[in-house]
Amino acid sequence: MSEALVVFTPSGRRGRFPVGTPLLEAARALGVDIDSVCGGRGLCGRCQVDLCEGHFAKHGVESRADHLSATSEAEQHWERRRGPLEPGRRLSCSTQLLGDAVIDVPPSSQVHRQVVRKRAEVLDIVLDPVVRLYYVEVAPPDLGVPASDLRRLKEALASQWQLEGLESDIRVVQQLQRALRQGQWRVTVAVHDDRRLIAVWPGFQEQVYGMAVDVGSTTLAAHLCHLQTGEVVASAGRMNPQIRFGEDLMSRVSFIMMNPGGDRTLTDSVRAGLNALTVELAADVGVDVDAILEATFVGNPIMHSLVFGIDPVELGGAPFALASDEAIDGLWATEMGLVIHPNARVYGLPCIAGHVGADTAGVILSETPYLSEDLMLLVDVGTNAEIVLGNRHRLLACSSPTGPAFEGAQISSGQRAAPGAIERVRIDPETLEPRFKVIGCDAWSDEAAFAETVGAGGVTGICGSGIIEVIAEMYLAGILDRDGVIRGSLAERSPRVVADGRTFAYVLHRDATRTVTVTQGDIRAVQLAKAALYAGIRLLMEQLGVERVDRIRLAGAFGAHIDVKYAMILGLVPDCDLDRVTSAGNAAGSGARIALLSRKARREIETVVRRVEKVETATEPRFQEHFVAAMAIPHRHDPFPRLRERVTLPLDVPSDNAARRPARRRRRASSDLPR
Repeated sequence: MSEALVVFTPSGRRGRFPVGTPLLEAARALGVDIDSVCGGRGLCGRCQVDLCEGHFAKHGVESRADHLSATSEAEQHWERRRGPLEPGRRLSCSTQLLGDAVIDVPPSSQVHRQVVRKRAEVLDIVLDPVVRLYYVEVAPPDLGVPASDLRRLKEALASQWQLEGLESDIRVVQQLQRALRQGQWRVTVAVHDDRRLIAVWPGFQEQVYGMAVDVGSTTLAAHLCHLQTGEVVASAGRMNPQIRFGEDLMSRVSFIMMNPGGDRTLTDSVRAGLNALTVELAADVGVDVDAILEATFVGNPIMHSLVFGIDPVELGGAPFALASDEAIDGLWATEMGLVIHPNARVYGLPCIAGHVGADTAGVILSETPYLSEDLMLLVDVGTNAEIVLGNRHRLLACSSPTGPAFEGAQISSGQRAAPGAIERVRIDPETLEPRFKVIGCDAWSDEAAFAETVGAGGVTGICGSGIIEVIAEMYLAGILDRDGVIRGSLAERSPRVVADGRTFAYVLHRDATRTVTVTQGDIRAVQLAKAALYAGIRLLMEQLGVERVDRIRLAGAFGAHIDVKYAMILGLVPDCDLDRVTSAGNAAGSGARIALLSRKARREIETVVRRVEKVETATEPRFQEHFVAAMAIPHRHDPFPRLRERVTLPLDVPSDNAARRPARRRRRASSDLPR
């Protein structure tokens, strides 16, 4: 019987199954998280999935609609009862695999939904929003004084608010006469940048909002702010729907290259996600989306391009040319298809270089290294790390290709941050026994309350902060040597160390349904990611002629939840006083919020980014040398004296040759392993 390949996103799990296999059955066989209450009878509708059409070079898949069975009778019956499914959406229990396919499992169909951990940080912002409201009383029309309604409105604004020479949009004129008469010649107008009328309401209007958005390659995060008070009234985040086209940015660029019109597809996808996020924010505070008059955006160069409808193909290869390094200002929201006030304006912070984007500009605006005497290192950790080093005298920036390992991808038991994911780990150096915490449960795994509070889903995998901690703890406990090799000789001492092909693995957790292990391949993936990050940092330090930094700020969702001690033990960042290594939270989103609420800040960051010196890691001959040295834990040459004052690091000893291949010995039965 012929077989077909199916790839499920966002998990990335894949497998071959006989043609005719129901998608839900394939998903369950691969351990893909899909909800189903009715047991696959087509009754509950919770197992909905989306077919991703196109050529996916990363997966080697040509995914087409005819690679799935036609709409089934069960699906038709469900639609008659519940209403039509969204375009392209299928019930996985009633849809059969006929050919190679890429299948996306939307968040609404996942049992363990993504926890998007990007929140609004507390900021001290001098409030000066670009949109302001003015309540004005307008003289009624008079046969003896021939003047239009717009003319009399402008005269009233000049006399009552000293606003002279205002321009106006045609959309304001279209609304004006009805608003004046409904308000009995009393109206509230919105003025953009003290220059242009952009909205009018009858009577007194005091609620007007703006939205600050961080468009990440993995997640979308937005903050709804009251423009009169600066208060963050709602925050929300969700997965970037573009993930179905590729986990990493280059996969998405590849999709565009291989599929004509692919850039439009990805732009429409991210904008649909933004609109869903906008509706969610407005519903949270009970306001209409028309009350949102301004939006600011940050994102890496490729996401920035796609959200603004710019083809990012030129960023897919050297010399990585940006279409523009200027701020995007005054764009109508309707030109982006955003579901906010039809006359709202959009501002995009400027990108800095081909792989250093507007999100980095947001981090700089939020952290203000350009005002400090201290030498500050800013690291926004993501699938592509963006790094800034400097102070008020000089600023340098680069990007480094870390990949998605820090987010749980490319890890055998990895997953994104969701309930059930291991996020904290400690290993006893004597017994080599671990204990851990999972997201959604306050108890540690060795506490009596753990089994009860972890929930029905149990332990599901390990997320980015967990993989960093477990590898660092394995190194501290002597399970790993400095080269990142698991010491196979320890298998005689602990059943946690097990043979795994020609290498060894560490069993972090095992129960009746799931085993979570850390393999040699997992460790290599993290080493490659951390070495790329550290090499980029060292290049900037060389360019600046310094051997140490005064402060380190870790930005992004990953930086917000990692323990900085473990980050330094692994060698993600250079040696520094641990008390001066801190999380900046979602600094890129904070920068977007500052730009939303302060006109001065917009001009400031537009000036500052012109001073930033760009270092291209791809062409720097020393990058590879730094990269190789940084593969060691924490580093081949750097002694990390400040870290050693706080943490006892293992002595450097020769690598355990036995770790490279399993000894000939009796394999332990699974029953020998402690639970």
